[in-house]
Amino acid sequence: MRALEKPHYLPDFDRLSIVAATLLLAFALARLINFPVSRLAFQLPGLFVSLQIDLRTLIAFLVAGQAAAGADWLVSDHPGLGKQLRIEHWLIPMLTAWTIGILIFQLPLGTIWWAGFALGVTILMLVLVAEYIVVDSEDALQPVASAGLTVVSFSLYLILAASLRYANLRLFLILPALTLAAWLICLRTLHLRLHGQWVLLPAGIVAVIIGQLVAAFHYLPLPAVSYALALTGAVYCLTSLMGSLIEGVELRKAWIEPVVVLVILWIIAFLIR
Repeated sequence: MRALEKPHYLPDFDRLSIVAATLLLAFALARLINFPVSRLAFQLPGLFVSLQIDLRTLIAFLVAGQAAAGADWLVSDHPGLGKQLRIEHWLIPMLTAWTIGILIFQLPLGTIWWAGFALGVTILMLVLVAEYIVVDSEDALQPVASAGLTVVSFSLYLILAASLRYANLRLFLILPALTLAAWLICLRTLHLRLHGQWVLLPAGIVAVIIGQLVAAFHYLPLPAVSYALALTGAVYCLTSLMGSLIEGVELRKAWIEPVVVLVILWIIAFLIR
């Protein structure tokens, strides 16, 4: 009965509609309008750098910023916000918009694109609603919203890694993107798990290790899905292990569950051809 007495808040529908319409318009216009592609090439000591300047890629970053701003605007009127920082609610919406942008810009225009577009925007809206709910730790739906954000975070990393691998980008472009994404996901996941505690250094350690794996896996003959599964398993394993250690769980117990998940995902990844 006590659970039913907990407060329950949802974002303002008008604000959510405005954010949704703005993001929809940005994604649609970026995909439906053809932009010229430019290349920027320059020589560094021991490295020739050739960059493809695509306006759609830039728009993916702009939409990510727009999603962060939308999340900030939504949570700003939450009754339980108080003096809490709102920046924590930017991370997953920003990563969601960026990942969706990269994915749908690679899909061929047609039924598949519209399906991916609708699914991506739906996920983004659910993320924004979940971020609003988790503002109040006493909210009746907070555990569900927190778990949902965690699941979406790792799913986004899987999609992002597969999309970047499929695009056949060079390592110096993939490495910072996947390392930064791993840091954001680890940081937000641990923040939710530890009830508001910021753990910048542990998340940074996880990101550095993932960066090493990104570089190592880049030169293995792995298809996009296998590559993404292997990296996502590593991100989950390290994040879960770090969270357990911070909570005071002994190492001999803390490593079992994340390592089992990692081994299963790596077996699946290396069996896919």
